[in-house]
Amino acid sequence: MSVIYTDITLKNTGDAAMAMRGIIKEQTVRQVSVMAMVDTGAGTLVINEATCQKLGLAIEGLRRSSLADSSKTICKVTEPVRVHWKDRKTACPALVLPNTDEILLGAIPLEDMDLIVNPAAGELAGAHGDEVLCMIKQATDKALRW
Repeated sequence: MSVIYTDITLKNTGDAAMAMRGIIKEQTVRQVSVMAMVDTGAGTLVINEATCQKLGLAIEGLRRSSLADSSKTICKVTEPVRVHWKDRKTACPALVLPNTDEILLGAIPLEDMDLIVNPAAGELAGAHGDEVLCMIKQATDKALRW
């Protein structure tokens, strides 16, 4: 299987919210466009320290993480980051992996944007075509209904 890369734009979620409310101008939102490796084995978005600093992200904690070579490391966990891929977007915390230049787009943001890896084409594709489809299950137990 080949390695798949895709262009994504990452935005500071707090800045984006303030711009949406008219508190700051859209052009002042801290953002960066990057080439990310699509990594379905990574749980979430993984960024490097430089990207974290460019976006001005707050650190909310630390998380012990296991790398592909089975080594362990401690990663910073950021406040949610807004991830944009074409006309789709989501927000999720990012892990800041020390000593790397790579950005990884993991399973949680892929799932939330309804994206799958198309190995034949070597690219990302909408799991349900061009429309984002959110999969939900209705509760069957009357006690669980509102």
